[in-house]
Amino acid sequence: MRTAAALIIGNELLSGKIADANVVVLARALRSLGVVLRRVVMVLDDIDVIAEEVRTLSKAHDWLFTSGGVGPTHDDVTIDAIARAFGTHVMSDPSMEAMLRAYYGEKLTEGHLLMARIPHGARLASTQALPWPTVVMNNVWILPGVPEIFQAKIPLIREELGADAPFVSHAVFTTLDEGTIKPMIDRVVSDHPDVEVGSYPRWSGLEYRTKLTFDGLDGEKVRTARDAFAASLPDEAVVRVE
Repeated sequence: MRTAAALIIGNELLSGKIADANVVVLARALRSLGVVLRRVVMVLDDIDVIAEEVRTLSKAHDWLFTSGGVGPTHDDVTIDAIARAFGTHVMSDPSMEAMLRAYYGEKLTEGHLLMARIPHGARLASTQALPWPTVVMNNVWILPGVPEIFQAKIPLIREELGADAPFVSHAVFTTLDEGTIKPMIDRVVSDHPDVEVGSYPRWSGLEYRTKLTFDGLDGEKVRTARDAFAASLPDEAVVRVE
């Protein structure tokens, strides 16, 4: 099973000034490709900390996706940190520099040109639909923190990673609370070890009290676990099965 990690970077996230919106987008995209997002780490704009996390996470997973810190300002240190993590230096990529010069024309500043910096040895990935390249250093995808731009990179990631069997997900909604259905949950978890079972209580609204999800790579096994759990509940306690 292919695995991934995410390194989310930015003082603004850990101070609560901005809420991260990229992890959920990445997780859903990877799941549709059959890739398990095993770990998410959030750090400050600190070169040493970022470099250490990049070294650790990139070694332990098939891919690492970073988010944030790739702009031109003083706190955008991700490129430098990733270069340090792999023992290389930062360079200005000629093709990216040319794109910046063409885009900004007479308005181009030295600050704009900082966005052409990449770790030496990195490659550039792009598509015709999204010509501005994404920097990839070994198995590390260096992505922007701006949610709209991050999301625009997802089709490229899908294309490059390719799809294994996607995860299949089904659900049962019940009017019973977790304390009541715990024995049924334990039984389905024990009987169906290849299926990931999740339980999510709801404290507002009257439609249901608990949502049970069933996930896995084998659709038949997932459906069997879902149906076994639903059958263990009183008929009147099942709101719907998806």
